[in-house]
Amino acid sequence: MNRLLTAVFAVFTTLLIPIDASAQSQAWEDVLGDAKGQTVYFHAWGGEPRINAYIQWAAREVERAYGVRVVHVKISDTANVVSQVLAEKSVGKETGGAVDLIWINGENFASMKENGLLASAGWAETLPNWAYVDIENKPTVKIDFTVPTDGQESPWGMAKLVFMFDSTRISEPPSTLAGLLDYAKRNPGRFSYPQPPNFFGTTFLKQVLADTVANKDVLSRPVDEATFDETVAPLFAFLDDLHPNLWRQGQAFPKNAADMRQLLADSELDIAFSFNPGDASGAIANGELPETVRTFVFDGGTIGNTHFVAIPFNSSSQAGAKVYANFLLSPMAQTRKQEPEIWGDPTVLNVAALPANEKALFDAMDLGPATLSPEDLGPVLPEPHPSWVSALEEAWIARYGAGSE
Repeated sequence: MNRLLTAVFAVFTTLLIPIDASAQSQAWEDVLGDAKGQTVYFHAWGGEPRINAYIQWAAREVERAYGVRVVHVKISDTANVVSQVLAEKSVGKETGGAVDLIWINGENFASMKENGLLASAGWAETLPNWAYVDIENKPTVKIDFTVPTDGQESPWGMAKLVFMFDSTRISEPPSTLAGLLDYAKRNPGRFSYPQPPNFFGTTFLKQVLADTVANKDVLSRPVDEATFDETVAPLFAFLDDLHPNLWRQGQAFPKNAADMRQLLADSELDIAFSFNPGDASGAIANGELPETVRTFVFDGGTIGNTHFVAIPFNSSSQAGAKVYANFLLSPMAQTRKQEPEIWGDPTVLNVAALPANEKALFDAMDLGPATLSPEDLGPVLPEPHPSWVSALEEAWIARYGAGSE
């Protein structure tokens, strides 16, 4: 499959953007001219080797095709980058910023938007490859944790919470949150989750909240401090019941998703989870998990969202950042990203509407033995308003943090 894709990619190297005869064509040519020779400092999470390798591949392609150099600045917490841009604004640094492009979504995007830290509205929708984005069937490409993107960030992948299990140890995985608790009680020490504020730990909290909250409508609005404790009481009642049955009795937690994956491979955990539906297949292809691992989701749906790239208001290389963002939306880049052994990240494109030769690349792709079909992935539960993230993390740390490692 890789040899086939490599050959086809070579043919389409010069077709990274759709042919556009409109007035926008000249504007894009101007962007390409301005971008040539620029260096783009792309601040993006660096905690997964496969993703890092993909970012480097895309950087090489953009430099070769457009003369734009992309440097991956590996970060562990996007909030620190937001603080850096905010600090630059506070001292009047309107140009020459240190950050050119950020991998972002959720509360960090909301914070940048609220504080005027983003490039002007609409730039993402001027990218030539925006024409391929599936805005009809994937509404989260324009709504980020209930906040309209207003074209200030460009989508480049989809995410959805999925659970992984080894089919040699579990014949029928739990299909509900209550079923997961029941399994943990019957098999103590065989499940856990990362400690918030780790992204994956916080995602698990949001999943439990979405499953237990009495009125789901409150999650689409900012946190109401007056009713917060009452709203999250069922969440913490669930966790109080779960924690004594966690790995290491909930006195220590896996570091991150990769750590959970390793614990699953080492048979220390029976169930792990990821925010990437193709993660298990990718890990199998790379020898990180046994071939008997499979994926499941809850019947009522799991949390899902879109992840984006955004340009700060004072980026030194805005044109180059747009060129890289546009490449990340190209069928070539989106196809490669979805390959399980590369990343397994679902596309934001409307595959059915692609030109036949590019649609064929997606249609021919083997998503791997552990990747669920779109139908089997079930409903997507929307992300709560960004204000819920810090509120949940702070409440969790106040309740459990002192006894954790």
